[in-house]
This record gives sequence, C-alpha cells and structure tokens, in this order.
Amino acid sequence: MQQTRVAVVGSANMDLVGTAPALPRPGETVLGSDFVMLPGGKGANQAIAAVRAGASCVFLGAIGSDAFGVTLKARITGAGVDTSQLRVVYGASGVALVMVGAEGENAILVTPGANGAFVGLTEGELHAVRAADVLVAQLEVPVETVTAAAVAARDAGTRVILNAAPARQVPAELLAVVDLLVVNETEAQALTGRGRDEPAALLELVPRAVLTLGAQGAWYVDRDGRSVPVPPVKVDVVDSTAAGDAFTAALAVAWGEGRELVDAVHWAAAAGAACVRRLGASVALPRRAEIDELYAPPA
Repeated sequence: MQQTRVAVVGSANMDLVGTAPALPRPGETVLGSDFVMLPGGKGANQAIAAVRAGASCVFLGAIGSDAFGVTLKARITGAGVDTSQLRVVYGASGVALVMVGAEGENAILVTPGANGAFVGLTEGELHAVRAADVLVAQLEVPVETVTAAAVAARDAGTRVILNAAPARQVPAELLAVVDLLVVNETEAQALTGRGRDEPAALLELVPRAVLTLGAQGAWYVDRDGRSVPVPPVKVDVVDSTAAGDAFTAALAVAWGEGRELVDAVHWAAAAGAACVRRLGASVALPRRAEIDELYAPPA
C-alpha cells in the first residue's frame, strides 16, 4: 500500500491543561487535580495524528518567537511531521487554556497569537499543498489562507477535506473547492441553520460530508444519495479534547489510501475512540495499531 501524502494547513498552540472533578460555572473557582503543558492546536494535532495513522505529512502554519514556539516546533518535528514549511513570526505563539472534568467533558479558550499572522502563502507552501494526495484544513487560522490553499489543491487534483471548526460562516469560494466536509452539530448549525436531524442539508454546500455526533457516532452523506449512520465505538472516556482531530486525520489517511468513504469513516470513528482514552491532545492521538484494534468494518 502506498503511503498517503497529507498536507495540513492550520494552527499550532501550546495547550495548558488542567483537570478537575467538575468544570467551573461562570464566576466559580474549582480546585483542580492536575496540570500538564502539551503541544496542540487543531492543525498540529491533525498533522501528528496523520503521521501516527500511517501517512507522511507536511504541516503549514505559524508559531511565535517565544519559548512556546521553540517547544512546539521541537514536539511537532519529533512526532515525525515535516516542519520545513512551518513559519516563525515575531511575538507570542497560540495558546489554549483547557479545562477537563472528571467525565471527560472540556471547556477551551484559545488565544490565536502567531496563528493570526499566517497569511499570504509562499510558493514553497503552495508546492507542498499541490504535492499532497489530501489537504486537510480547519478554521483556526485566517480563512483567506485556508481558501488559498484549498484553491491550489483543487487546481492540482489534491483532495480537500475541511474540518469547519471552530463554528463560523465559511465563504462560498472555499466551500466550492471542498471535496469532503467534517463538522460536529454546532458547526453544522452555523453553516446551515439546521441540526443533527438534517445532515443532508450539508449537501447544499459540498458534495460529501460527515456529521460527527460525539458519543452517538457519526453520519456520512453524499450527493450520490448515500446517507449512512456510523455507530460509536464504545470506550471509557478520559478526555475528549482531540477526538475530532484524530477522527479527521484518520479519515484523510484512509481516503488517501483508497478506502471506500463509508469504510474510511468507520476507521476514523475508531481513531476518535482510541484518542479519548488518554488525557491531553497531541499525546493522546492514536497510532495505527490502536485504531485497527478498535476498528469494526461496516456491516
């Protein structure tokens, strides 16, 4: 099997993660139980997850000139990701403040830092996109950057997967070149004004879509008339922070390897389930053997 070549355009953050018996309500202080500092950001997470799932991956993004930036680059490179196109910009790196409750639920505040300065793709960055089998992007960097990368990918015959997170409106120019959209219920509502009961509404925007439903699994739809529920993979949840990133990256790898898309979504669901069994973002992303262990093919 030929190794899938993935390019990820997205964010890199330092995650400051605190755990507690319950998440604090507004105005409340809760005594926590643990703290860790880990590399994260949806872009970096998905790049690392793609490598662990079996792909080669180049990451396009921006880190700051601070100590967090040094650590981020070292950790991302150490995970096997090609960081030759990773920019360093003067100032602070992106930071995510993550609170995790005892049941695995989380609340996250992100300050973009260098991610907000990731604009104007260079020829080297565009070449990396064009050389990939699959481009994966999210919305934690400027949308004009994502759009430019997606247009370049479409022109080169590279498949485009957009994980439209965090929830926001997406310009028509970007949606026009998306091959596969991945969204949760909140993100789907932001795009269509409709919720989980109408995943087909996403097909008014893109030719194929996956609606992720957390503990309820996922739903795949396409313009060929398929509408397929994908059951959840049952595991004990420790931390759901990067489950969506593991899912999206595994989906890109499986599709790039030539799996039929419904089967690819099942494999991605196993990746998301494997991820939630450990605390943290990038450190919890599963390796291929862990995904295969939980994978159940479509009936």
